Amino acid sequence: MTHAWLQRPEGGTVLGYRLMSGFGRLFGRTAARLTLYPITLYYLLRRAPERRASHAYLTRVLGRPATIGHVARHMFTFAAITLDRLFLLSERFKRFDVRVHGLEELRAAWAQQRGVLLFGSHLGSFEALRVLSQLRPDVKLRVVIDLEQNPALSRIIASFNPQLAASIINARQDGAVTALAIKEALDEKALVTVLVDRTRPGNATVTAPFFGSPAAFPAAPWQLAAVLKAPVVLGFGLYRGGNRYDLHFESFADVIKIERTRREAALREIIERFAGRLEHYTRSAAYNWFNFYDFWTPVEDTSALRGDAERADGVRSAERR
Repeated sequence: MTHAWLQRPEGGTVLGYRLMSGFGRLFGRTAARLTLYPITLYYLLRRAPERRASHAYLTRVLGRPATIGHVARHMFTFAAITLDRLFLLSERFKRFDVRVHGLEELRAAWAQQRGVLLFGSHLGSFEALRVLSQLRPDVKLRVVIDLEQNPALSRIIASFNPQLAASIINARQDGAVTALAIKEALDEKALVTVLVDRTRPGNATVTAPFFGSPAAFPAAPWQLAAVLKAPVVLGFGLYRGGNRYDLHFESFADVIKIERTRREAALREIIERFAGRLEHYTRSAAYNWFNFYDFWTPVEDTSALRGDAERADGVRSAERR
């Protein structure tokens, strides 16, 4: 089901994250990675829904039946990036070989002095994109994430990096509140990072071809971008094994335009274009895909699309006041 990820909280406890982090600080990242093998085995044996979702996804993306070895590699990659997340939260970027592609496109968006929407997905490590704080320490970074989906990680963020915790906009709060918080951040010329691949119950979805089948994507981020008239840049932090990450940035639009007379068609064109770019990067890093649920669905809720349009109109009215 499309919204199954909301009923399956991400694994991990505060104690578990602290133990992994403490072990890493004492013995180093290489030694800490040895703990990932029993962790991977545990999840492989105990998290059946995620195991089945991984198998179905890998069979689709690899173009052949996935094996248990493929699934184990997929889960190990997720565990490795989760471990690295703890180091990245404490800003230990020197441990990593980070290669940046398309920085000039992001700089061009920054140069417009309007704030920038950086749209990403649950592909790879969005935390790795925080290396931008070293490249441009003068740029304010605001992060839109769901604090309730992984409360253990939320507490670790607050403990390890209070500055980052203070910059978070909670995606689980009321949609209008979230939208207004994003608007305020853009007014301050901030870089606002948003994950735009997962849908939520009651919110608008638009289906787009993705690896040969229709998949549902949320409409609200694109509607909000159109209302706020901020440049949109796509960002992907792909893990390449070892300590290497490739950061990819590409300009998506200086302004998202959605004409009222063809709202649904315009949204579909925009989201199909995004889905195409997401598929491109997913093909280049298949084991970086961390939506461990059935992502594909042929269902489109056009009534919800009208409801989200009304919420976007509410933000537009607030902007005029």
